[in-house]
Amino acid sequence: MIDEDQRQRLAQLEAKIEAAKKVEPGKSHNDEHYSQAHLAWRMVIELVVGLGIGFGMGYGLDSLFGTLPIFLILFTLLGLAAGIKTMLRSAREIQDTKMAEEAAKDERD
Repeated sequence: MIDEDQRQRLAQLEAKIEAAKKVEPGKSHNDEHYSQAHLAWRMVIELVVGLGIGFGMGYGLDSLFGTLPIFLILFTLLGLAAGIKTMLRSAREIQDTKMAEEAAKDERD
C-alpha cells in the first residue's frame, strides 16, 4: 500500500520526468560545425575511394593482359564518375534529411 506522502513524491517525480522530456537540448555551433566537417570528409572519402578502386582495377587488368595503360585510364575515369555519383547521392540524402528536420521543427512551432 502506498501512503499519501509517497504518492505526492511519485507525482512530483513524474512531473519532473515529463518536464525533462519536453526540454530539447539546443545544438551548439561547435556541434554543427563538426557535423558539416564530418559530411565534407565523407564526400571526399567517397570520391577518393572511387578513384582508388578504378585505378586498382585498371592497373590490375593492364598487368594481367600486358597492355598499354588503356585500362588504367579507362577505369580511373569510371572510378571518378562513380565517386562523383556517390557524392551527389550523399548530398541529396543529407539535403532530404535537413529538409525533413526543418519541416518537423516548423510543425512543432
